[in-house]
Amino acid sequence: MTNSGKPALGVGMIGYAFMGRAHSQAWRNARSYFDVPAVPRLAAVAGRNEAAARDTADRFGWESVETDWRRLLERDDIDIIDICTPGDTHAEIAVAALEAGKHVLCEKPLANSVEEAERMVQAAQAAAALGVRSMVGFTYRRVPAISYARRLVEEGRLGRIVHVRGAYLQDWLVDPESPLTWRLQKERAGSGALGDIGAHIIDLAQFVTGEQLTGVSALTETFVRERPVSDPSLVGTSGISGTSAGNGSATRGAVTVDDAAVLVSRMSGGALATFEATRFATGRKNSIRLEINGTRGSLAFDFEDMNVLNVHDATVDARDAGFTRVLVTEATHPYVAGWWPPGHVLGYEHAFTHQAVDLVTAIAEGTDPRPSFSDGFQVQRILSAVETSAEREGSWTPIGGARVPSPSLS
Repeated sequence: MTNSGKPALGVGMIGYAFMGRAHSQAWRNARSYFDVPAVPRLAAVAGRNEAAARDTADRFGWESVETDWRRLLERDDIDIIDICTPGDTHAEIAVAALEAGKHVLCEKPLANSVEEAERMVQAAQAAAALGVRSMVGFTYRRVPAISYARRLVEEGRLGRIVHVRGAYLQDWLVDPESPLTWRLQKERAGSGALGDIGAHIIDLAQFVTGEQLTGVSALTETFVRERPVSDPSLVGTSGISGTSAGNGSATRGAVTVDDAAVLVSRMSGGALATFEATRFATGRKNSIRLEINGTRGSLAFDFEDMNVLNVHDATVDARDAGFTRVLVTEATHPYVAGWWPPGHVLGYEHAFTHQAVDLVTAIAEGTDPRPSFSDGFQVQRILSAVETSAEREGSWTPIGGARVPSPSLS
């Protein structure tokens, strides 16, 4: 119990790099800016590199450091396990944590395969029956403008949805000499641009419209198939070989994931949808674009102007019609009241705080947070369908209903 009289929820975070630091700030800000029903306590950060984990702990105020994530599951002072590790570890950690009675926040995509995601859903369902909560980290849902877009669709402001267009564009791999990282190895990352950033835009489209993709026709491409290896920890993994480079010798490794993915789809309400995910869009650093067209209006969002939602009301007389630029910084907009006065814009990091607030609130109130592991499982099925379609040169691949597996009795 804290000095405020509110219960404390000890957080154990696994992973300390880019995403670990984003989550660290979120846990700290959740208790500072929002009147949460339970207070997250930064109990421990875990990572194999003790020095790096301790640096993150010192910077953000984590109380302790562990070098083995399993130790977090044994600690009575830890209630939430926050998984900020590569995708190949998600299933093992999440299942073990849920079976240990810990609430779980797992970064997206949920897993590296449909089979892993299915096991995670089974574990989550069994744990939920005992009051243990789980959530997957599709953080962009909690950008205020995106949550506001969802609200407008729910209110019927767009009418029947007929078109959805989504794109996630980055350029950090355009240079062919950019080094190989774990994100470019299928055994670690599961897929490339498809799972890393494509999963986000697919989830956003489904979240805002309230509909699901029912099938896909897709193509993927790897533009640079071999890259230099500068990370010693990658040496010895699959696809790594020593090759000649100029007058010297360099270690190079195979890129085993996609650099870009494009797909067309149909949504459960009948709308046509197109998506693009690429890390080869020269000049685009983190551009997330979503446009939704309905019979009564349209919405358009671009993360490069993330505090704005462009809204078109097709019911207005044509002489006055057009897109209205809505600055989503009013206290009546989702999440904004916890921060600054109107016009004082928010940034990338704030959505992580909203995520932490929502999870803590759900745990304290005994409700199931969203997006759930079942939501993550459904996205995983779409990613798998995209890969299957691409292997068949774009053949139509049905996704079917988002079947949720029954809990295992074993």
